[in-house]
Amino acid sequence: MKKPPEQIPPFRPLPSAFPSLSNNPSKTAMSHSAFQDLIAPMDEYNRTLVSHVHPLDWQNPSPQAEYDLVVIGAGTAGLVVAAGAAGLGLGLKVALVERHLMGGDCLNVGCVPSKCVIRSSRVVADIRDSEPFGIKPPESIEIDFAAVMARMRRLRAGISHHDSASRFQKIGIDVFLGQGQFRDDRTLAVGDNVLRFKKAVIATGARAARPKISGLEAAGYLTNETVFSLTERPRRLAVIGGGPIGCELAQAFQRLGCEVILFHKGGHLLDKEDADAAEIVQQRFLQEGIRLVLNCQLDQIEKTADGKVIHFSSDGKPGSITVDEILVGTGRAPNVEGLNLEAVGVDYSPKHGVKVNDYLQTTHPKIFAAGDICMNWKFTHAADAAARIVIKNALFAPFGMGKSKLSDLVMPWVTYTDPEVAHVGLYESEAKQQGIAVDTIHIPFSSVDRAIADGETEGFVKILHPKGSDKILGATIVARHAGEMISEITTAIVHKIGLSKLSSVIHPYPTQAEAIKKAADAYRRTLLTPRSQALLGILTKIS
Repeated sequence: MKKPPEQIPPFRPLPSAFPSLSNNPSKTAMSHSAFQDLIAPMDEYNRTLVSHVHPLDWQNPSPQAEYDLVVIGAGTAGLVVAAGAAGLGLGLKVALVERHLMGGDCLNVGCVPSKCVIRSSRVVADIRDSEPFGIKPPESIEIDFAAVMARMRRLRAGISHHDSASRFQKIGIDVFLGQGQFRDDRTLAVGDNVLRFKKAVIATGARAARPKISGLEAAGYLTNETVFSLTERPRRLAVIGGGPIGCELAQAFQRLGCEVILFHKGGHLLDKEDADAAEIVQQRFLQEGIRLVLNCQLDQIEKTADGKVIHFSSDGKPGSITVDEILVGTGRAPNVEGLNLEAVGVDYSPKHGVKVNDYLQTTHPKIFAAGDICMNWKFTHAADAAARIVIKNALFAPFGMGKSKLSDLVMPWVTYTDPEVAHVGLYESEAKQQGIAVDTIHIPFSSVDRAIADGETEGFVKILHPKGSDKILGATIVARHAGEMISEITTAIVHKIGLSKLSSVIHPYPTQAEAIKKAADAYRRTLLTPRSQALLGILTKIS
């Protein structure tokens, strides 16, 4: 018997910030009704989430006399710094301050919920595209949008205990829920609690940027911070922004039954990525029925009885489109407000965040920063890596000796469209700007047996190396699981493993990762010059 769709309350957007927690600063008690306006819908899954990442009955501890380290922000960077310092077994006194939800964007409104929704959308695509595999798809695919979103909330809640206030308390960290604000360069206030510290780390992250479009605020819109509270599918959805966030969510919601129109100011989607990679994604979007409005200027948005009317110009020609919802994905803005950074001499800007040097040290020598608040790399794994640098530089680098540098990191990233786009190292354009003469090895997946068997032949592995050298400078992979493949090349770059050695690594057959070995083999074949062939001929005669 078919299970009926889950009955859940209608969507209510999240406000941009928490209300005041309580008149009693030692307590973070909030009413159940107040949290319904923050985390919607307040079903069993979101109640579990809240009980972990911002418990309604949480009692802030009495501050210790002095902390070795105070961490402001309990997103990825802050959690890793706090847990890493407290978990060394050295008796360090660590305090962690969070005004919103522990786990930050990644758990609550970023990586975790988005990948859950993307996974459901891939199931739809697999069913729709099953005929070439000998499986006749149904005439229509029934999508229970409410169930898709309920699955996301269930899985997010199941993961959330890893980032919970109680877990961090159990490992010896004093967790304070509330707004942290510097009083001076030795004290931080959280309500009436005053935390005295030797060193501090700012890890307050970033939020969705709000574009200045006439009428947008009045019409209402979604961001990554609110879109995962949807319980009813919008029939017509406008997505503003053709970068990674906009592209990932545009494709996912199109597959889940929305009519998606994607607006982008540039002439091509993912215009910061490899052009060949971006072209594959753009063509896939067009094949799947996403309407693209490129070279676009958004002029005005007005709310009417029929929906939200977007007035725009594209390539100089005016137009208008009516939609039910607008999803904005136009970048990130750092969370610098409310910290009173002026009191401690920490330089910052509202656009770029906290200023740090290569050691992640702010303009105050005892205060560090990590993650989206101060870095161009706005990825969870980048925040994790930066947090490890901060632990070392803040606690284990006496007189500045043995410090680690942010610039030494080799940072991969992935855009989770279908196919995915994964990249590490230099692009060809960057190598050219640096005056490096390069050769490029290009292996299409149409030449990889497993990709042929999987029906996933669009895409490629592209590896960049200097002319006359097997050193890997950078790589781009376009494949359905490119993100699972890029780490092999990242490892090679980090440990200075060239293409010649990579060619000697045995890859299981058949796998799509064999494309990497094919690329390494292609380099080895370039070494087969007439001179080397003559030498090999002599060796065969005397062997």
